[in-house]
Amino acid sequence: MRPRTTTVAAALLTALALGAGCAAHHDGAAPTGPRTIRPVAGCGKASWTDPADLAPDRTPARCDKGAPAPRPLARHRTLTVATGTLGAEYVAPLRLALAKGEFRKEGLDVRLKVLPTPEALPLLAKGDLDALWAAPEAAVVNGVNGGFDIRWVAGNFSPAPRSRSGLWVRLKSGESASSVSLRGSRMGTMIGKGSVIMYPMAASFAAHGADLRSVAFQQLGSADVLTALTGGGVDSAWLLDPVWRRVDGDRKYAFLGGQPQGEPLGGALYGPNLLQRDPDAGVAFLRACIRTVNTYFAGDYKADRAFVAELARLLKSDPKTLASVPSLRMDWEIRKGTAARLQKAYRDTGVTRGAPLPENRLVDRGLYAEAVGHRPRP
Repeated sequence: MRPRTTTVAAALLTALALGAGCAAHHDGAAPTGPRTIRPVAGCGKASWTDPADLAPDRTPARCDKGAPAPRPLARHRTLTVATGTLGAEYVAPLRLALAKGEFRKEGLDVRLKVLPTPEALPLLAKGDLDALWAAPEAAVVNGVNGGFDIRWVAGNFSPAPRSRSGLWVRLKSGESASSVSLRGSRMGTMIGKGSVIMYPMAASFAAHGADLRSVAFQQLGSADVLTALTGGGVDSAWLLDPVWRRVDGDRKYAFLGGQPQGEPLGGALYGPNLLQRDPDAGVAFLRACIRTVNTYFAGDYKADRAFVAELARLLKSDPKTLASVPSLRMDWEIRKGTAARLQKAYRDTGVTRGAPLPENRLVDRGLYAEAVGHRPRP
């Protein structure tokens, strides 16, 4: 996402807020009072992990296969969910839930709409969209700062330990992964400064003598990032799955770091429709997504060739390409402090301003807690 686009989106959100009046801020509870949390069969202690646990080897929360069981809504609902792509692997649980009828079992008719986050945010805030399958990017922070009731309500994934999706550098003579300096270097990326990858990127830069302001970013098309790195157009690049496999093992290049293991940086974002007006539908949507993860994505799902072939058909990708990178660690939970770390990266790059928002202005864990029957401690 381009920084200018982020600024335009933020301005539009703020203008809408001033014109329509700021929505009441949501603190995790339904506007009508505390919601009843019932135990859920098949979702025991393993269905919830301490949000403060940031261990990279943390086992993601899991229920039994097929759990939580559907609880059909008394009245059928149609939900419109926006996503930036239908072909990325992180969207696979959403696509499979649709294909397997998991949303229908809840009494939901879910319709997907492809929209980039800056375009989707004003629609989500106004109630023209029900949810956004994306990430809490800088535009989201700016929108909430503008007064809109938007919350990050569920995570999506973190990388497998063997994944090398992230920051790669072309080594000069005598350099190694531990000795390379990035200060004053040029970096190629298809994603702008308003993206959540600014947070892990900042950590990699700091470990190699640089910060987000001391590196020149060059935004490139998806097909040009690798070419720019290997051809000398840039010194480093953020390479996604499965592009990094093209340089993995080549001594001329080094992997410096990627998304933190065990820490999702995206997932489901809700607006006022599912936060305030119809939280029952919001819980039902997450229940279907969580059930899909527990049933089909609980472990190394790429060990099943038939399932990889099914996913490839669904995502319109090549099965060999899909199988060439490790399985994602699907994870519906949100870690404590992620929102603060993201906001710091955005402020450091100048795409957001002002004091950081408290976590409860950006994050609501209450809906996925209800879906698995977890009653948070007071």
